[in-house]
Amino acid sequence: MLAVESDPGGGFSPPTIAEFYPEPLAEFSLFGIAFAITRITIISWIATAAILALLVLAVRKPSIVPGKLQFLGESGYSLVRDGIARDIVGPKGLPFAPFLASLFFFILANNAMSIIPFAQISPNAKFAWPLVLAVAVWVLYNWVGIREQGAKRYFKDAAVPPGVPIGALVLVTPIELLQVFVIRPFTLAVRLFANMFAGHMLLVVFSLGTVYLLTVGNFSVIFTPFAFLMALVMTFFEVLVIVLQAYVFTVLTATYLNGAVEPAH
Repeated sequence: MLAVESDPGGGFSPPTIAEFYPEPLAEFSLFGIAFAITRITIISWIATAAILALLVLAVRKPSIVPGKLQFLGESGYSLVRDGIARDIVGPKGLPFAPFLASLFFFILANNAMSIIPFAQISPNAKFAWPLVLAVAVWVLYNWVGIREQGAKRYFKDAAVPPGVPIGALVLVTPIELLQVFVIRPFTLAVRLFANMFAGHMLLVVFSLGTVYLLTVGNFSVIFTPFAFLMALVMTFFEVLVIVLQAYVFTVLTATYLNGAVEPAH
């Protein structure tokens, strides 16, 4: 929920990261691990339930001539299956289409919460959410690589890129291992998190600025339309980021899977 309060001195109160750490609504412990359910947790549940309901309704009564909802669901899945799984991974990518589609729709729904009234924050703006997704992708592409190529060849190809002179391996091998097993999942998570975090903060700045300029009670009110216009512009820009980040995350996942199913030459 956007805070629209001024500071005690009557000046503008800028947004802080406090909204990303809401008070727990419920706390419990499982196997000695502490868990907390917060407002952001509820938002993620709502987003996930909404996208599941949409997809189930889209295929509940399939017909040869699809209705609007069926067309929407089929178009989204076709985008992932044909435009990502098949084009990037190749023929071996079709079995991964359900996973990639689930990843795309989950990220898209949770990203969209950043512009939904009364939510106005994406769970992916907290680093934990993208990190869990990135770890799941990391486990999958490494498992696929070991299954398809065998552990020895998979790790050898990861550590020794083809065409690299033997003398350069002392420098290249640690970098390659770090890139495959550490940097990939880290950058995958950071890219999604940073974009959603920055988008949220920009929307909050211009929204709070609009309210402040409107209520401050002096000539600053004349600048209110400009702040409001920027809030609208940033909202439309956020829509682009919402879709683009879901797409980029899914494309990169497919790229890593492609490297796992096809050994280096």
